[in-house]
Amino acid sequence: MKPEHKEDVCHDVVERVFEAQMQRVQRGEVLLETIINDTIYHEKKRLHADPDKKALKYWKSVNKRFLLADRKEQESILKELIKIFIDEIVGHFDEKVYRFSTNILPVGLGILLNTISPRVLLSKFPRLPDLRDSLLIHGEIELLRELEKKGTVILLPTHSSNMDSIIIGFALYKIGLQPFTYGAGINLFTNWIVSYFMNNLGAYKVDRKKKAALYKDILKEYATVTIEYGYNNLFFPGGTRSRSGAIEDRLKLGLLGSGLKAYINNLKNNKEQPKIFIIPCTISYELVLEAEGLSKDFLRQTGGSKFIIQDDEFSRLGRMINFVSSTLSLDSRIYVNICPAMDFFGNRVDKDGVSYDKRGRKVDIERYVFVDGQVDHLKQRDEEYVRQLGTEIVQLYKQYNMALSTNILASVIYKILLRDNPQMDFYRLLFTGGEKEYYTVDEVLEPLKVFMVELRKLEEKNEIFIDERLKDADAEVILNHALKRFRVYHNKPSIIKKNEKIYINNCNLIYYYNTRLMDYGIEIQEKNDD
Repeated sequence: MKPEHKEDVCHDVVERVFEAQMQRVQRGEVLLETIINDTIYHEKKRLHADPDKKALKYWKSVNKRFLLADRKEQESILKELIKIFIDEIVGHFDEKVYRFSTNILPVGLGILLNTISPRVLLSKFPRLPDLRDSLLIHGEIELLRELEKKGTVILLPTHSSNMDSIIIGFALYKIGLQPFTYGAGINLFTNWIVSYFMNNLGAYKVDRKKKAALYKDILKEYATVTIEYGYNNLFFPGGTRSRSGAIEDRLKLGLLGSGLKAYINNLKNNKEQPKIFIIPCTISYELVLEAEGLSKDFLRQTGGSKFIIQDDEFSRLGRMINFVSSTLSLDSRIYVNICPAMDFFGNRVDKDGVSYDKRGRKVDIERYVFVDGQVDHLKQRDEEYVRQLGTEIVQLYKQYNMALSTNILASVIYKILLRDNPQMDFYRLLFTGGEKEYYTVDEVLEPLKVFMVELRKLEEKNEIFIDERLKDADAEVILNHALKRFRVYHNKPSIIKKNEKIYINNCNLIYYYNTRLMDYGIEIQEKNDD
């Protein structure tokens, strides 16, 4: 958020949310006392679980005022609460910090981390190592550049790591775009280094521990207003990082609804460039920073108390350094694959911002939002548009997924384990790693060859992307490529090769990396018992 817009945006959000709440009261949908009491209750509950003496004192004082308040004072309290929340949420943008972070930080971090790997430092001399060298951007890059000039863009990445915001930031810079506004979990601001840059690169704070309905309404309205002000937005429609490692197939659509609301408001206000373009993208890592913690969290959620999550790796600076070091030292890659653009109604959009239906016919999308011949909001209709859009986004995620060696090998190993241990339940299989102590290299290479044949067929049908280094590689090259990456970062590597034997070392991680390719229907050959 640029300083010159901050005050106006905050004012608009406060006034809109206050007016919307009062309209609900006037229609008899809710009592004003209920809105305030619900907010106080949830905040006090949150602060008892996560103590903050200063904040708790404030909410207790608000509660005392509320108990004695007449109608006018209740309205005053409601507006005060909205202001408190928006002041916490609002982000800002510092051009100096942006230039520093995009031009200097990646190189400086590359040099620092490559002191751990002098081989890489020397191999690139006199050119200095740069974190951005590991970032490859594919897909509809020119389309994204052109549409950013024709209106406002909402970029919708997949979400597997807290590194995603950083990676997308570098990707946008690399293709010549200004940073996008985006919501970041407030927990990410606990690391003072990360917090400094996020605070100055357009991130706004989202506290997922805040459960009050009023707070959620303010978040949605803030997104709506920033879009109307012409700020390109970045949403993670999965809502949170994928715990299982799989690409999202269920999306949280509230912020997309904010985008549609902004589009209708743009039309009603005769904005010069009213269109808002939806562009999904996938982010694919050979290694995921928080894979160990996320996989344990997924198993805890699905399997109960047998699995307990450890501290999140992103919160520990040493783990971040280790992750980026591993990425640089191995010439490991991070792919951002930009999908085709759509409007809010699922139509594809060309570089001129023109929408086309599934038959290739031009569409006047303003007519989608008419009510009695005029542009207007219609709650049930608009919610259905957003649901349909969510389905289209999920399909593009799957189509633009990038198959990497770690996903491929993990998928093959997991399928072997399922094949050879048909009587074991899911949790026992992950806990024991199956009945066999090890597999020979040949026992892994044969199903890997079968898997790659099927994967390449899917790519030929434009149903997935394959890392360009693996497109024509033989199975042994793919096996060694993945093993090398698994070996260098995780505390307990998932798969280990010793003396031409493959050992299953961490089934949680095998399952996690496997899920990225789980829904493509690829099977390996049945076990030969002869």
